[in-house]
Amino acid sequence: MTPGRPSRLGRVRRLVPERRADGTSRAPARTPARTFRKRGAQPKVVALGGGQGLSASLAALRRITGDLTAVVTVADDGGSSGRLRDELGVLPPGDLRKALAALCGDDEWGQTWARVVQHRFASEGDLHGHAVGNLLIVALWEQLGDHVRALEWVGRLLGAHGRVLPMSAVPLELQALVLGHDPEFPTEVTTVRGQATVALTRGEVQSVHLVPSDPPAVPEAVEAVLDADWVILGPGSWFSSVIPHLLVPQLLDALTETKARRVLSLNLAPQPGETAGFSPQRHLEVLARHAPKLAFDVVLADEAAVPDRDSLIDAAERLGGTVELAPVASAQSVSQAGGSGGSSPRHDPELLAAAYDRIFRMHGRIGPWR
Repeated sequence: MTPGRPSRLGRVRRLVPERRADGTSRAPARTPARTFRKRGAQPKVVALGGGQGLSASLAALRRITGDLTAVVTVADDGGSSGRLRDELGVLPPGDLRKALAALCGDDEWGQTWARVVQHRFASEGDLHGHAVGNLLIVALWEQLGDHVRALEWVGRLLGAHGRVLPMSAVPLELQALVLGHDPEFPTEVTTVRGQATVALTRGEVQSVHLVPSDPPAVPEAVEAVLDADWVILGPGSWFSSVIPHLLVPQLLDALTETKARRVLSLNLAPQPGETAGFSPQRHLEVLARHAPKLAFDVVLADEAAVPDRDSLIDAAERLGGTVELAPVASAQSVSQAGGSGGSSPRHDPELLAAAYDRIFRMHGRIGPWR
């Protein structure tokens, strides 16, 4: 602590999960959802993002509310999604598929369908690498001619605990200004095109933008944000999955104008390439540069991932919010942090659900469900 500076621990809340008799953490899995239903009302929650980060948030949130909407980025241009996008001119279905799978229940039906839609073909032919769910989503788009209705049908088939919406109805290209993308020119800023390339750049991402620059938002996504009690942004790939939502003008307007309380959920660690070396507070700073008028009520972070709490508190206060710390990493992620594990850390759905539930309760219930 800086000499003469008062302690600021009182300005950050630590969310501690309940403990079992043996001392291990216990997070509520389905009890909060049953409690809300019993009272006849549930919080309306909208989660925005893409990829594994959004999936983690949805797997947690479906445990505590039955009124859940996912708004998903549609700028992916790699893998199966990129191939379908190039061949058929459709929205990239991959992140939409992952969100639907995350909303599947824990019963046999839900887990079976989650595995089926996530299954990828392995062959020597054209089907190699395609995910079953991608093909199913695109088939329904072609059959129904309606992105929202088609995703509703897939959700009904899977028994999804919530609905999934694309943030825009047109395929988007993500572009980034990157310092040192070419290692031979470390001081040169170049434009890097495509989400897959941005995510893997070896340079430092300065900013991102979308092409087209003013894509139309899906009306149902805007309505969901305006009607929500809580809006969750993140975790996820910061420049390629989280910030793109703020680059859709109608969606940013809705996020700014909504009476919902807004939570920014941080990653467990910097992402190699895209945010390598980023501190938690730097994630907030680059988000603020892309959407300077957007405020947040709460910034949620894993307590083990915040080495400098004062700096994170300062960054959160500039966004209008407070910091909540909670243990939300999976046990495997924690063990890898102390060893030589090479995979990315993952959120524990039940611990993340417990953190969200406590935030909802401790920051006051608003709207029709209070």
